[in-house]
Amino acid sequence: MKQKAYVAENTMRELIRDNNMLLMAISRFDIAFGFGEGTVAEVCGANGIDVDTFLAVCNLLSDKDYVGLEISLPTLMDYLKRAHTTFLDCTLPKIRYNLLSAINYSDSNEVTFQLIKFFDDYVEEVKRHMDYENNVIFSYVEHLLSGQIDDGFNIMHFSVNHGHMATKLKDLKDVFVYHYKQKDNARLSAVLFDIIVCEKDFMSHFEVERQLLVPEIERLESKLRNGYVDVLESEEADEVGEDTQLSLLSNRERDIIRCVAKGMSNKEIADVLCLSVHTVATHRRNLASKLGIHSTAGIIIFALLHHLVELEDVSKSQG
Repeated sequence: MKQKAYVAENTMRELIRDNNMLLMAISRFDIAFGFGEGTVAEVCGANGIDVDTFLAVCNLLSDKDYVGLEISLPTLMDYLKRAHTTFLDCTLPKIRYNLLSAINYSDSNEVTFQLIKFFDDYVEEVKRHMDYENNVIFSYVEHLLSGQIDDGFNIMHFSVNHGHMATKLKDLKDVFVYHYKQKDNARLSAVLFDIIVCEKDFMSHFEVERQLLVPEIERLESKLRNGYVDVLESEEADEVGEDTQLSLLSNRERDIIRCVAKGMSNKEIADVLCLSVHTVATHRRNLASKLGIHSTAGIIIFALLHHLVELEDVSKSQG
């Protein structure tokens, strides 16, 4: 595809034809296959996936333009968590199994024993790295999304020392290619190919974190820290805190809130904003997660407090 970037109107089939490696990304968004000629917007809507986040990941992985797309941190974190699960529960165990089948492994063969130990130690390192992201970084982001800031930590502490985890895998591959003398290498060649694919997958995974996750967290930190300073310096701390919460919402999310507060159904909102019903439902789920508000009445109160609607608009809808 010669277009500068994938867009919501492209079909999923077009994306896969352009870059079949996107199949891995699609599975990590937990999107069901069998989507036929469905567009990105339709398929993401049917699976409850934020369209912009999906497009940002696919464009980044395909060396296309992703600037200007609004990232949903909850959606991106779900994607990254599934990627971690794939690496630890599927990709790396498969490589180890095939590696054992491909080389002359026994306890008496010191070289092969050390090769397997090298791989096992590497897997433990990957697991520690991903456990840290799952349990520390993502928990930190969830606190940010709820409006809580930690002055003792910021994402730069993570990103400065954040590596792509592919170097040692490349070292293992190079040992086999350049130093391990064994004929009848059909199985070994196959597992080396799997290692090469995994190495590239780690690199792509790292770029998603570096170019999408970290900048988005930094923006959220900045908004909250600026708001936190205002709270300390303002005599109207509650009002400033509310403004900070409002600043976390995209323009589209504010539009959704206005429509909900005016009593519009998801279908009516979709028609007015030129969205699919599934996309509207996804936005509403994201709003519930961001704001901790799960009822229409709560949305109405929020909209009134933040001057997104006037009381007469709500009265008309209820009348």
